[in-house]
Amino acid sequence: MDNEKFIPLRVMGLSYNQLQNGAYALLLAQEDGPYRIPVVIGAPEAQSIAISLERIVTPRPLTHDLFATFAHAFGVRLERVYIYRFEDGIFSSELTFADEQRTITLDARTSDAIALAMRTHAPIFTNQEVLDETGFIIEEPTDIAAPEGFDDNVDTEPATAESRPAQSIADMKRELQRLIDAEAYEEAALLKKRIEERKGLAGNTEIE
Repeated sequence: MDNEKFIPLRVMGLSYNQLQNGAYALLLAQEDGPYRIPVVIGAPEAQSIAISLERIVTPRPLTHDLFATFAHAFGVRLERVYIYRFEDGIFSSELTFADEQRTITLDARTSDAIALAMRTHAPIFTNQEVLDETGFIIEEPTDIAAPEGFDDNVDTEPATAESRPAQSIADMKRELQRLIDAEAYEEAALLKKRIEERKGLAGNTEIE
């Protein structure tokens, strides 16, 4: 492919779909550009991506962790993820792998491709056609105008994960460990984010 057609993207966050039960919007942002692309994904994939975003270490490897570790063990690198088409409401993506002898490109679901890219630090690309068809422009940095049906707050916490103002950081950390042990990784990711926010408000001084 012509490198001039590659438009780099980064993962901006996740937003809950209020119209479609159990679905999320993965929000991708154009690097050095105003476009944002929402990709509808399921809850398991959203959980996997949230874990990577929040750098949570799980007691046992998830499927995407296992795949990334397997590839690394055999000297295979994920060179890039390329979202190359949007048709009938579905994004088509491909993964390009390479070792010392050959390069192979495989089709993949976009949610799986992004989850792997985040674990291997591989770049994510799309093209102008996909950007024009699915992207929307944010006029101001704080003005996130997500498509209809999606919560317009990126990384918004659901009602079931409301923080408790009187809860200490120590209590929150214990709850975080309980959620990880129970493999409730999506809630754990949200709680870890609240802990970091609480520590930041306290000037990085933990109030136990």
